[in-house]
Amino acid sequence: MRKLLFVALLLGIQLADKPAFAKKKQPQGQQLQLQEIFASGKFGQRSVYGVNSMKNGSQYASIVYGQQPAILIYNYATGEVADTLLKTEWLVPRDSSKSIRFAGYQLSADEKLVLLSTAPEQIYRYSSREHNFVYDRASRSLRALSPNGKQAFAQFSPDGSRVAFMRDNNLFVVNLANYTEEQITFDGKNNEIINGGTDWVYEEEFGFTRAFFWSPDSKKLLYYKFDEREVPQFVMPIYDNLYPTNYTFKYPKAGEKNAVVSMHLYDLTNKVHTRISTGDNTDQYIARAGWTNDANTAWMQRVNRHQNKVELMFINATTASTRVVLTETSEQWVDIHDDLTFLADGNHFVWSSERSGYNHLYLYRMNGELVRALTEGAYEVTNFYGLDEKNQRIYYATAYPTAMERTIYSRAVSGGDALKLSPNRGKNSANFSADFSHYLLYHTDANNPQTVTLHAGDGKQLRLLQDNAELKKTLAAYNLSPKEFIEVDNGSGTRLNGYMIKPANFNPKKKYPVLMFVYGGPGSQTVDASFGQYYMWFQYLAQQGYVVVSVDNRGTGYRGAAFKKSTYLQLGKYEVEDQIAVAKYLGSLSYVNKDKIGIFGWSYGGYMSSLAITKGADVFKAAVAVAPVINWRYYDSIYTERYMRTPQENAAGYDDNSPSSHADKLKGAYLLIHGTADDNVHFQNALVMNDKLVNANKQFEFMAYTDKNHGIGGGVTRLQLFTKITNFLEKELK
Repeated sequence: MRKLLFVALLLGIQLADKPAFAKKKQPQGQQLQLQEIFASGKFGQRSVYGVNSMKNGSQYASIVYGQQPAILIYNYATGEVADTLLKTEWLVPRDSSKSIRFAGYQLSADEKLVLLSTAPEQIYRYSSREHNFVYDRASRSLRALSPNGKQAFAQFSPDGSRVAFMRDNNLFVVNLANYTEEQITFDGKNNEIINGGTDWVYEEEFGFTRAFFWSPDSKKLLYYKFDEREVPQFVMPIYDNLYPTNYTFKYPKAGEKNAVVSMHLYDLTNKVHTRISTGDNTDQYIARAGWTNDANTAWMQRVNRHQNKVELMFINATTASTRVVLTETSEQWVDIHDDLTFLADGNHFVWSSERSGYNHLYLYRMNGELVRALTEGAYEVTNFYGLDEKNQRIYYATAYPTAMERTIYSRAVSGGDALKLSPNRGKNSANFSADFSHYLLYHTDANNPQTVTLHAGDGKQLRLLQDNAELKKTLAAYNLSPKEFIEVDNGSGTRLNGYMIKPANFNPKKKYPVLMFVYGGPGSQTVDASFGQYYMWFQYLAQQGYVVVSVDNRGTGYRGAAFKKSTYLQLGKYEVEDQIAVAKYLGSLSYVNKDKIGIFGWSYGGYMSSLAITKGADVFKAAVAVAPVINWRYYDSIYTERYMRTPQENAAGYDDNSPSSHADKLKGAYLLIHGTADDNVHFQNALVMNDKLVNANKQFEFMAYTDKNHGIGGGVTRLQLFTKITNFLEKELK
């Protein structure tokens, strides 16, 4: 095997300012405690919340939290409070003497009304139902949207005269002139038909929940209908009763039947439903839908089941006919995105594509003719903020100058040099005003918490909004170790990005145990210029004498399509080879105890750590797997088939790199953790792995969290969980 290179880069300096907690001579600081990390909120970063640009472009609204939350309107230019949108004390419904507590808000297009959500009740990861109230700014009156039960996905019409929502799998519209409620679909039924909302797998994998869309003239609704009657039903026991109950929902696993999705138009004037033609093939996806700026033209993205062909289609809202405008194909898969913007001129739209090998922005005519590339180069565009048509400039974020960073740019539509709008290296994101004359810039780096600044459209900083000074002061009291960026050659010539946190008061003559943190799934990233996940716990481990390392293997994101798609049809194979290669090299370092290398991961990372401790049994001493996929046959159709096709087509790809297929190879210590009410990665995965290990006569540890979902949280659960993991590492790696 080619000798591995381990290069400590100047990136540690380039991607991060000097740590807020750094001193020339670091005395012994306070010692971190698990309780304060996982149960106190002591190290939480502050930000600027609930920001929405007002339509005038010169002001923005923002939620100010406190005992009595309020929404204030600020001037971009001066930073002064221009108005109070609302105060909690004003929010007293006409039939109550107590004010409501809002969880979120939405402004009508004319900004005269505010839709407030209260008492949210989570359904799945992103979906919820809540009670909604309409607040009239002029009269300061508050009225419940509907007295007939909680609503989901409530949305103003563009003219602000109505609100549409879903309840019990049916669509409703409330006329705000008199608060009359009209039910517009009637066939909705749990586990059978859904109107206007997504099913479980669309929500999880396509990332949207509201499946209805107002036409620009507020006269029509475009909506999805999911027929999930033929989808296999998953039964999940709930144990919080004397006799456990079963929660049942439709969950299509790899290779199984999906819901049949159809698209419909509802005309509010004539009360007529029209079905849209989506083609003869029903075994497909409608991954996105909406309206152009034309009230007679809607759009949708049709995707084949293999997800290697995406068609942008326009819908004639009068005839319900469709036509294909643009087609994207790939030998592997095409990523679904939200980078679709229709210009006010009615003749163009902006679309992103990986056609060059990297994700970039392109300008098209409405007939699908390519005008020009708006960005180009060996880097990824990660976010498209929009196009200022008045000044003919686009605004976007890139993974540049390194894949670990995010930099904000503006560029003329006609081309030329890009204007950098984020002055500091690290991880940047932006929130632009409606007219792009101002923006809020959110910046962090590997060793410093978030800073929020306000800028003019040309990049000039106008003021500091949040610097997390209190958190920096808190961090300075501890003897924390800087996150250092590294590169590792995987042994076959591919350099992998990583980071390392060395023990506090590091002594290069000592031998330290190592904990590797992994996720590693397609298009993901754990190594970036931010604090990152589990930062304070990793600092705790460093204080306890561990070297903490994370490396992004092949298949992860922001390095181009070839790198990301190299794992196609063989999830786990190259990823775990890379993690094993990294562990072997770490074991060769003078300050690492090669017999004390462990690995930890959650979800896809749990899959990776389970694979590492079996296929890499001679390298890893211990592994912690939280909520792992054990065989991709047990996971959902959309995600799994995107990267693996179906089990019927690719049986070896599914089984050859499943931890359950390698249980007999286990040598080291293995801690398997799962929530029994995990609707995402089912508890079934843990039970299958349990069975395989028992049958192989392997000793291991198993921890189940009763009625907990994929996140395993609530109350002191996270504290208990990470105490369990920490104690396990102490026993096995020290």
